[in-house]
Amino acid sequence: MNWRAVSAIARKDLYEVRHNRMVWMPMIVLPVVLCLILPLVLLLTAQAAGQDSPDALLDPDIARMMANLPQSMKAELEGLNGNQQMIVLMLGYLFAPLFLILPIMTASTIGTNSFVGEKERKTIEALLYTPATDRELFVGKMLAAILPALVITWLSFILYTLILNVVGTPIMGRIWFPTPAWYPLILWVTPAVAGMGVLGAVIVSARAGTFMEAYQTTGVLVVPLLLLVFGQVFGVITLSVELALVVGLVVWLVDWALLWASQRLFSRYRLFESGRL
Repeated sequence: MNWRAVSAIARKDLYEVRHNRMVWMPMIVLPVVLCLILPLVLLLTAQAAGQDSPDALLDPDIARMMANLPQSMKAELEGLNGNQQMIVLMLGYLFAPLFLILPIMTASTIGTNSFVGEKERKTIEALLYTPATDRELFVGKMLAAILPALVITWLSFILYTLILNVVGTPIMGRIWFPTPAWYPLILWVTPAVAGMGVLGAVIVSARAGTFMEAYQTTGVLVVPLLLLVFGQVFGVITLSVELALVVGLVVWLVDWALLWASQRLFSRYRLFESGRL
């Protein structure tokens, strides 16, 4: 494989991303909301409420939810006041599946722009004359989507960690984040989720005619992540090292299946023919 050709294709696609506001704006807005605004609002609210009562945030609904938590999580929350329990529960557990939205949305957005964008920009013909093989084209476009997704996710995680510990330490009385389960989540699950996002974009792009059509369709990939959120809210599952490892393994297996399907669907000639319809 000619890695210089792969690198050139990836750089070309990233150049297109930088000049397409519809693509890069969600990649900025979502991390800012999820990793900056929401945790700051919760932490500052807990800090202000703690001046009046250490249990001000623990309303009856939250108390009932905590009563249904698994024993392992109850042990982790033991000895904390209501506000501290709320912070650990929300920012340490319930936000974790939402964090996986970053890589899947970033990768699928860039991937959709890369594949369907060739049709809309009328640049498909140029692919026919490039010396790169179909495999090199495929790998270059994959890297152009996955690498930014991982960089954005990992930088967002660093920002999230700093906010939770800098702003949260006066409330918690210690540096408490990240919890052990977050390490496999970030290092094992997020690359798999990013791969699922871009591979899903390849398959959708084979049939979609416009960027918005493909973008809306790939949004379905977020549904399994929301099921993880609801599973934690209702006490069905609990974020743990074991769960993160199992979820990551399942997603990697799905990636292998999607990779097989996407390689069968992707070719410059198929893109050219679909782009002329």
